[in-house]
Amino acid sequence: MIKYKVVLSASEQLELEQITSQGKHSARKIKRAQILLMSHAEMYTDEDIAELLSISLSTIHRTRRYFVEYGLSEAIHDDPRSGQPRKLDGNQEALLIAVTCSEPPKGRSRWTLSMLGDQLISLTELETISPETIRQRLKENDLKPWQKKMWCIGKLDAAYIARMEHILDLYAEPADSKRPVINFDEAGKQLVEHVNEPKPMKPGTIAKEDYEYQRAGMANIFMCFDRHRGWRKTKVTQQKTAVDFAECMRELVDQDYPDADVVRVVLDNFTTHHEASLYKTFSPEEARRILRRLEFHYTPKHASWLNMAEIEIGNMNQQCLDRRIANEDKLVEELAFWEKQRNEEKASIQWMFNVEKAREKLHKAYAKLTCQN
Repeated sequence: MIKYKVVLSASEQLELEQITSQGKHSARKIKRAQILLMSHAEMYTDEDIAELLSISLSTIHRTRRYFVEYGLSEAIHDDPRSGQPRKLDGNQEALLIAVTCSEPPKGRSRWTLSMLGDQLISLTELETISPETIRQRLKENDLKPWQKKMWCIGKLDAAYIARMEHILDLYAEPADSKRPVINFDEAGKQLVEHVNEPKPMKPGTIAKEDYEYQRAGMANIFMCFDRHRGWRKTKVTQQKTAVDFAECMRELVDQDYPDADVVRVVLDNFTTHHEASLYKTFSPEEARRILRRLEFHYTPKHASWLNMAEIEIGNMNQQCLDRRIANEDKLVEELAFWEKQRNEEKASIQWMFNVEKAREKLHKAYAKLTCQN
């Protein structure tokens, strides 16, 4: 027997139906309205509601209780949650990041959440720490120790700091259409074909995709990103050779920014990302013509976090490429739609890190430089 029975008046039912049909409310508020409507109908068990709405039984019980004890407005109330206080202070969180970026214990290939928790307890005054707290802190800092590729600050020597401050100063400059700042990088995409056709989603049934797949080759994606314009450009190639890089640079100055005096390109230290690639591809006269309108600004080694193109590549992977794509033509087509929509939205990045904040956050590394003099 249901402890908290929902009986709606005609006006309450109408209000909830408007919430679920108009789509102007948060997902949480709509779900609560659906819970109350389905409970009032008495056609569904709690298990049915939980499965249809993809929610927990406790959420159903709590919504009903609020309705019975406090009324409709309280049951669907959607004020922002205050959240629990952080369980790690700044020093403890910094230590967690340092441990995560360090080598795992001997005999282990990578850190796990429980191992990180045990290590943190042994190094601090913490008595307990849950794996979920560790997971949340790692997520906030974009750290994934269970993957081979992870973000980590490189060796903070004088060369690293000099290049970092140079890039941060560049980012702090106001927009200048005659001297635009373009972030440049590339990413690989594994092309994958279905062996068996996937089954589409139906009401009450999730989409199904066979685990088995067939590799169909590898593609490279060049990314140019201008945060001041909210503009990005992707280019698919089979490789990322010196010729491919040189062609991207020629397109950048001749097609994308023909009216700019000089295009300032922020990029990493990959072997093809240099002036020599243009001389390997074009005649000396053509290479020099293009390079007169280019300035290369290099990030420090192991500092991909300083290149905004990396952030936009992450957006691209999550929004567009997180699925199986069978061939290069399909990849080009999907990227074109994604790029067009993002450019129409003028989607950009609000870069908040500057030299002053770097010196504050990395004060220990700066202090070591002073001590070496």
